[in-house]
Amino acid sequence: MKWLMPLWLISIFFLTSCGSEPENMTASTIPPSVSPSMLPAHDWWHPTPGLTWQWDLSDSGVDTSVEAQVYDIDLYVEQGVIDELHARGSKVICYISVGSWEDWRPDAEKFSEEVLGRDYEGWPGERWLDIRRIDLLAPIMQTRLDLCRTKGFDGVEPDNIEIYNNATGFPLTYDDQLAYARWLADETHTRGLAIGIKNAPDMVAESLSFFDFAITEDCFYYDWCSEMLPFITAGKPVFAAEYTDKDVDFNAACAWGQKNGFSFILKNRKLDSWRQTCP
Repeated sequence: MKWLMPLWLISIFFLTSCGSEPENMTASTIPPSVSPSMLPAHDWWHPTPGLTWQWDLSDSGVDTSVEAQVYDIDLYVEQGVIDELHARGSKVICYISVGSWEDWRPDAEKFSEEVLGRDYEGWPGERWLDIRRIDLLAPIMQTRLDLCRTKGFDGVEPDNIEIYNNATGFPLTYDDQLAYARWLADETHTRGLAIGIKNAPDMVAESLSFFDFAITEDCFYYDWCSEMLPFITAGKPVFAAEYTDKDVDFNAACAWGQKNGFSFILKNRKLDSWRQTCP
């Protein structure tokens, strides 16, 4: 198939050939949401319901022996882990926190104190972020997404995207959360990666068009799984995790999931390699 020059590139060529500078296309004038190296946008992975999955954020390293069609693992794992999973035919999701600052990350010092809010209760070393300040967060998140792409991930899990209803220390609103989610989805898709919604059931209706899958925690235990059904109806998977520290009826969750197309697993809260699948 012959390569066809895209219209935006033809326009630039025409302007430059006439001795004119193409306005709004320099590195200094392209907005943060459009990185020069990212144009034009690529297609990305479009997962479908029913895929098996593993969620492993182990400090001790990812156990690649677990049979799963999809792995959700940390951005900073060694390259060999991603390559091994791909060699086995698994898709790999890149875990990053987009709503909290983590003091152990290699880019922790790049966050301005201006965007750091209250401590994230129950998670030592984490503080909430002021997601209204996309101007300050964009360079950091874009660099992380670049690394997800460079390392060959297929998709992105944007953790802590459900944020406005938490005690962050900032007067965040639902509209702030939706705007940030849409910006992240645009940035991720521009890099040829899929992106999922993480919990946030009240955002499903307005974000279904730009999220490619969903990841839920404790939705069966707290009885809100049905709010994620629009993803299944749209042909997009819901990767659902229940936790061992709750008195959840996992067999009942599995029965509900099999009826409705959810991919349930049972995990330890620390998200080590242990996993129980449905019978």
